Amino acid sequence: MQTKLDSVNKTHAEQAVETVEKAESVQRTRRTNDDMNLEHKGQDWKWMDRQKNQGYFPGIDFTFKIFEVGCGAGNSVFPILSKIRDSSTFLYCCDFSTHAVHLVTCHPLYNASQCHAFVHDMCDEATSTYPFPDGSIDVILLVFVLSSIHPERMQMVINRLSKLLKPGGMILFRDYGRYDLSQLRLKKGRCLFGNFYVRGDGTCVYFFTNEEIARIFISAGLKEVQNVMDRRLQVNRKKKVAMHRVWVQCKYQKPFTKDLH
Repeated sequence: MQTKLDSVNKTHAEQAVETVEKAESVQRTRRTNDDMNLEHKGQDWKWMDRQKNQGYFPGIDFTFKIFEVGCGAGNSVFPILSKIRDSSTFLYCCDFSTHAVHLVTCHPLYNASQCHAFVHDMCDEATSTYPFPDGSIDVILLVFVLSSIHPERMQMVINRLSKLLKPGGMILFRDYGRYDLSQLRLKKGRCLFGNFYVRGDGTCVYFFTNEEIARIFISAGLKEVQNVMDRRLQVNRKKKVAMHRVWVQCKYQKPFTKDLH
């Protein structure tokens, strides 16, 4: 109570002086905080530089790493993220389309703390790099991607992906099989050569056999775990149309060091 009375009895001059002193004190405190913030930022920059020098990369602290090649707009990315939430798994994904990667990173379900999306052209390995080192990936998803690449470049692509795998790491592969419905529906003049075609929208597609896939992956130093032709009959009951689909589904593993001897 006495404190309140004393405050009321202060002259206007005293109150003015007190106000100025408080303002100066606040200003000094701000300057001190700013200096401390600059110091902390400097330490953060030094820490980041040190991490870079030590080989830091996104996801380095995670124990299990997945890499999806050709992620498009994220049809597989977000279901995977929902499954690996709050786990020690990190997801990388790439696409040659800048617009597709932008759609992924702008999606509300995109989590930069557990996923890193980036633009990458698998056919331009001379100038493009990965945001992680070789030998760091546990699983690579290659789903309906290899078929869009020119056959002369397919071996190069798989050779490069093989280097990204840890020993024991695996490529999960799924793509179009020979005589799939989509191949049989292509019109005359769409075949560039062999079983390599150009669609009406200008994109290319190849239709594989099991033997072709085995040759490519084994030549890249990978061991065959699975190589099957998935044949399915899909029926459109409304149009009464039967559709014979053919897909190649494979698993190829990078041998452990001891398996090489």
